Amino acid sequence: MTKGILGKKIGMTQYFAENGELVPVTVIEAEPNVVLQKKTVENDGYEAIQIGFLDSKKSRTNKALEGHAEKANTTPKRYVREIRNANLDEYEVGQEISVEIFQTGDKIDVTGTSKGKGFQGVIKRHNHARGPSSHGSRFHRAPGSLGSIDAMRVFKGTKLPGQMGAEQVTIQNLEVVKVDAEKNLLLIKGSVPGAKKSLIKITSAIKGN
Repeated sequence: MTKGILGKKIGMTQYFAENGELVPVTVIEAEPNVVLQKKTVENDGYEAIQIGFLDSKKSRTNKALEGHAEKANTTPKRYVREIRNANLDEYEVGQEISVEIFQTGDKIDVTGTSKGKGFQGVIKRHNHARGPSSHGSRFHRAPGSLGSIDAMRVFKGTKLPGQMGAEQVTIQNLEVVKVDAEKNLLLIKGSVPGAKKSLIKITSAIKGN
């Protein structure tokens, strides 16, 4: 069964393992999440738990959100996400979920929104090779051929300049290096997508160990 929690990316640092190995880690701050709703096959067509993270400002809420949160005896949350295929018997509406659901050595999947890079060309966006930089080339950083002349159109999926980044990215099978329950921190081996202070969703790895 899947378990998960929402957190905030603090940044990266280094951690010395017990064997003296230096491990690069990302620090995730995950205050206790609140179970807002349990979704069942009978009512919703699938099983999931809905969890909330960080209190929302009064000016950003309405009566519908307040009423939904009151059912869980909590305040409206800024971030609300679902954890699919969770064991519903282990959760109750209003229950708090802390970082202690994970242990050192657990394999997890981490989802975040990648850093936005703005409008970029094909060299940066798609790793294309550039053309000759000498005079008279007329082909330096352009996309190159867009396809055969007979089609008279640009095919879908053609790699072109455009908006880069700011997309949902999931990195699978990362390792939990340390769990600090007192400070609500998770240390995860390696880097995770997103900028500092961005929302991070952490779930147990779907591909196992």
